[in-house]
Amino acid sequence: MSAVARSGVLGIIPGHRWRTRYLYPGLTLLLVLLGWEVGIRVLRIPDFILPPPSEIVAEMVAQRTSLLPHTFVTAGEVLVGFGLSLAVGIPLGIMIVYSPFFERTIYPLLVSSQTIPKIAIAPLFLFWFGFGATSKIVVALLIAFFPMVISTVIGLRSIEREMIHLARSMGAGELLTFLKIRLPSALPNIFGGMKVAITLAVVGAVVGEFVGADKGLGYVVVLANGALNTKLLFAAIVMLSLLGIVLFAAVHLLERALLPRHLILTGEETASTM
Repeated sequence: MSAVARSGVLGIIPGHRWRTRYLYPGLTLLLVLLGWEVGIRVLRIPDFILPPPSEIVAEMVAQRTSLLPHTFVTAGEVLVGFGLSLAVGIPLGIMIVYSPFFERTIYPLLVSSQTIPKIAIAPLFLFWFGFGATSKIVVALLIAFFPMVISTVIGLRSIEREMIHLARSMGAGELLTFLKIRLPSALPNIFGGMKVAITLAVVGAVVGEFVGADKGLGYVVVLANGALNTKLLFAAIVMLSLLGIVLFAAVHLLERALLPRHLILTGEETASTM
């Protein structure tokens, strides 16, 4: 059996898939944390410079009553920003595909807007919308919606033209063709964009909290940095990482619930290439 065929067979074996997807990354992370812990102890690096993982976990446990409310605040900002990115990005992608005018005018502007560093304009949103959640939601929206536009455009254009011609030859109108052929075929790409967008929404919310906030994990990071509390700083970063992982997993589970297995694979390839 050739190497390509063997890898294809192994890829469909549940045990092998479980090992490659969960076991091997988990063992790698465990080894990194163990090396980190041992290195700190052997080299006698002070905690205020780089605390060991055990101290970070202890800080998370000790500060759990404080960290959890801040985590919920950031999660709320992320979810609202992500939801708005879907509400804005998907319709924009549809209009770009179906309207030559939007493709010639709006699409280039959207691409050009991505060259603007969002952290540079975040203070403007703080000035316009205040220290509340709105300014953080706007930053999360601006960072997260572009992958939704791109994934929607790619998905809607990936359908084979023969299928479109066949549907029209059978009397299907533009709306029916969109609902029955284009949109279902685009869903794997759209879910791939959602996986990218949900993680970027976390980044956007934290950037907004960095600029100005009185709550949220980004606020905790700034506060800990100002107080030179490295343990709390790392604890907040770990909570942010866990939040991103949980939200990414939620999108993945939604994808698995709504799409057939062969379409999910296509969506994963899309997410990995964006």
